[in-house]
Amino acid sequence: MVKMVQPSFVFSVLSIVGCAVAASWIGETKEVDGVAYQCKCYQDNACWPKGTDWTALNKTVGGALEIALPPAAACHNRVGNLSTNVYNQQECAEVQSKWTDEQWLTDHPVANLWPLYTNNTCLPSNDPNTPCTRGFYGSYVILATTKAHIKAGVDFAREHNLRLLIRNTGHDFMGRSAGYGSLIINTHSFKEATFAKKYDGPGKWTGSAATVGAGVQGRELYRQAFAQDPKVVIVGGECPTVGWAGGYIQGGGHGPLTSVYGMGADNVLSFDVVTATGEYVTANADENADLFWALKGGGPSTFAVVTSITVKTFPEVPTAGTILNINTTHTNDTAVFDEGFRIFHNLSNHYTDNGMFVYFELNLGRLHVAPLVGPRMDEAKLKQVLKPLFDQLDAAKIPYDAYTRAFPTFFEFYMDMFEDEMPQQNSIVGGRMFSQKDIAENGDQVAKALLFASQPTNDTFGFSVGHIVNPGHGVPVVDNAIHPKWRNSSSFVITNLIMNGDESWEMKELRADQQTNIVGKALREAGPDGASYVNEGDLNEPNWQESYWGSNYPKLLQLRKKWDPEGVFYAQTTPGTEDWSVIDYGTKLCRKV
Repeated sequence: MVKMVQPSFVFSVLSIVGCAVAASWIGETKEVDGVAYQCKCYQDNACWPKGTDWTALNKTVGGALEIALPPAAACHNRVGNLSTNVYNQQECAEVQSKWTDEQWLTDHPVANLWPLYTNNTCLPSNDPNTPCTRGFYGSYVILATTKAHIKAGVDFAREHNLRLLIRNTGHDFMGRSAGYGSLIINTHSFKEATFAKKYDGPGKWTGSAATVGAGVQGRELYRQAFAQDPKVVIVGGECPTVGWAGGYIQGGGHGPLTSVYGMGADNVLSFDVVTATGEYVTANADENADLFWALKGGGPSTFAVVTSITVKTFPEVPTAGTILNINTTHTNDTAVFDEGFRIFHNLSNHYTDNGMFVYFELNLGRLHVAPLVGPRMDEAKLKQVLKPLFDQLDAAKIPYDAYTRAFPTFFEFYMDMFEDEMPQQNSIVGGRMFSQKDIAENGDQVAKALLFASQPTNDTFGFSVGHIVNPGHGVPVVDNAIHPKWRNSSSFVITNLIMNGDESWEMKELRADQQTNIVGKALREAGPDGASYVNEGDLNEPNWQESYWGSNYPKLLQLRKKWDPEGVFYAQTTPGTEDWSVIDYGTKLCRKV
């Protein structure tokens, strides 16, 4: 028996459908605590592709195959056991200056914006002798610029039984953009977006539409939509660097216009994809309708590699926003602060009933609401809608500061009032979607649980990011894979337990357990009618099939078996991953046998 420690924070037992591969490409068999596993092929296995195989692949993809190097590699003489000296003083200086630049990181072939799941084994340094390994970044990356490149990578991974990773921007809280020893297909170069004033394809939509490449990011998509004549808007996320078509949509996709126009996936008209068998497939209401349904919220990197998406667009709308702060400049009285947060959050149903979206950040003694978004509102209308909030804060003598601005278009509002996030943060992520019923019947307990998440134990501190949103307000009925509970949502909050990134496996495992069984438990108890969100949730979520997809899960599992019968794709806590686990300290992806 090979004895291995498997910290649950990365390696909870997950499953996928059966993996039928050629005998010559079967990876090693391992046994962990009495459970037998058959692994993917890795570099220390006889089944690992030979140099001539990689050379042939590189020729097939026109030289687009590269060794996967961590973004800070240029600051080090050596990367792991690679023999080549990679140190470059000029490139290292760029790394150090751009280390917290989201756009630079998303444009990198393999970088992750949140590095905990890369294992933080190659960081910027002034000393090139500092050790650097590739950690969990992967072995090779195809910088795909054509569908044929993607097909070649999928075929190669399937035929050689390699772990395959689909990477667009690395904007990923849950480690799905990293994988030890993997072959990475980078889709970030698929940047084309075209707009049509009238859609004439399958389905009932006859309004305007856009076809968006997998690599297009949120802010650039908003910018291109604004440049149309007439100007249009698209349902996207609040973060400017999120990969809109390559990841965001497959999880569902919430954002500032969701309470008006629904989730991002609610508005999809068609997908172009490469399947696990290397086929080019279109999925829409008329062609491959089952795959079309699954891709709309069924999970990232799960059913196929998306190359482009056709989606509804809508006329630009006037939008107003309010910034609200309650923090230590206003009060150091915990009871006063907590009451201020309770008043603010208990009005979640009121905000969404008026078609609003609210983004907030919460940690000890700090509430930063930036902003409360009022689509189709001017300043007077937004102030009228928010009057109950400020009346209650004033009546309770809660100190705060706030200001409101109005803009003729959503795009101008977005560019002015939303703030960029800071990458390179290490945290264990969890979260909960609270329903309209949860807020109406249990709002005080929900607020209490969220405040508790800021310091769940004496030596553990948290940071929460909230999104008050209800797609069911604008689009009450849909036919897609998103958890039906989202039609009655009120507030979705991501909780983070803050880490340094250099903790021991034991400490990481402890923090993961605290996220799931202390913070997560409090959230689930406070919001029993709620659910979880596959793009931003707990990898160890109990009963994750129900929490992430509810009644849609059995159909999703069936479709996974149909569209990926050999288990080519893998992303943790997604349909069909019940029998897989990452063992050997976060390295090898293996299936129970």
